[in-house]
Amino acid sequence: MHGGNLVWAATLAGCSPSAILDFSASINPLGPPQSALDALQVSIPDLRNYPDPDYRALRQALSQHHDLPIEWILPGNGSAELLTWASRELATLPLTYLLTPAFGDYFRALKAFNAPLQLQPLSGFDDRPTPANAASPLDDLAQLAQLANPTAGLLINNPHNPSGRLFSAEAILPLLPQFKLVVIDEAFMDFLPPSTQQSLIDAVVDYPNLVILRSLTKFYSLPGLRLGYAIAHPDRLQQWQQWRDPWSVNTLAAAAAIAALQDTAFQQKTWDWLAEARSQLVAGLAQLPHLFPLPSSANFLLVRCQISVTALQQQLLTQHQILIRDCVSFPELGDGYFRVAVRTVAENQRLIDGLAQVLSQHLSQHLPQQP
Repeated sequence: MHGGNLVWAATLAGCSPSAILDFSASINPLGPPQSALDALQVSIPDLRNYPDPDYRALRQALSQHHDLPIEWILPGNGSAELLTWASRELATLPLTYLLTPAFGDYFRALKAFNAPLQLQPLSGFDDRPTPANAASPLDDLAQLAQLANPTAGLLINNPHNPSGRLFSAEAILPLLPQFKLVVIDEAFMDFLPPSTQQSLIDAVVDYPNLVILRSLTKFYSLPGLRLGYAIAHPDRLQQWQQWRDPWSVNTLAAAAAIAALQDTAFQQKTWDWLAEARSQLVAGLAQLPHLFPLPSSANFLLVRCQISVTALQQQLLTQHQILIRDCVSFPELGDGYFRVAVRTVAENQRLIDGLAQVLSQHLSQHLPQQP
């Protein structure tokens, strides 16, 4: 259901987890930033004290980062915790529309509160193995507009996971007044440079029915610390605060986040890395037989594959200690797609070379016999 299961992968590959080159979890390979590591070290003596229950320093840092009043921001134990509270609200509505294929944790959170669901499939995932069949994000949003329901909820993510499609803020805005509650997961939005981001954070003040979820762990490579935040109307966030356990964010996570948010050099380094590394990975995958990478605006690629992905995944693990994310948990994709994170240029090349060898073996085993 989720990438990054290195213990499982190492068991299959017969090696230690540290030997696995992980392309299954879409985490920034350049981090964690040194500024965050330094903040962790400095904050160790603070472990003897409880965290500030209001997280004023962290919320202030996020407030400055987004130029929003502090009352509109709520940190959480990863964006997964905040998705839980958003799902609790969505479950009070007669129906929630969910774009699919969708991140598996959406189903977990919505099912926990028995939220009535209407799945709305994205177009472009048919059997034609070419990226040309990927529909325009605008077309998908136009279909949502036709389903507008002032009593229903809407849950989408942008950029979309697992496809990497980017919806424009201009295209999403007309949907906001047409639904009772709109939750937008922007977990991967910060991988886009500020000039190209399509975030709707600025719209939250004008739309009390809008919730934005953000993650700090993917961009800053801190998934082990568990830290995300929600941006929404203060009344809604106060309600969520009453629902959840106290001190959901630990002292070290808060300290690392404050330091990382101020690390503009690391942010720029990440944007510079991604543009080059993603282009290299797309080009390398596109040259391999049976593989068709789809266009992506995120730090990962969805790849259409003409052979069994589970078999490909196992061969990559056992022969090259490389882990890719199969898409079997996405019913719309099944065994015909895999997702890979964009890593460093050298690591990307190791993946391309490993895939080339595995695919070459497949071709040699399935060539017609000569008369």
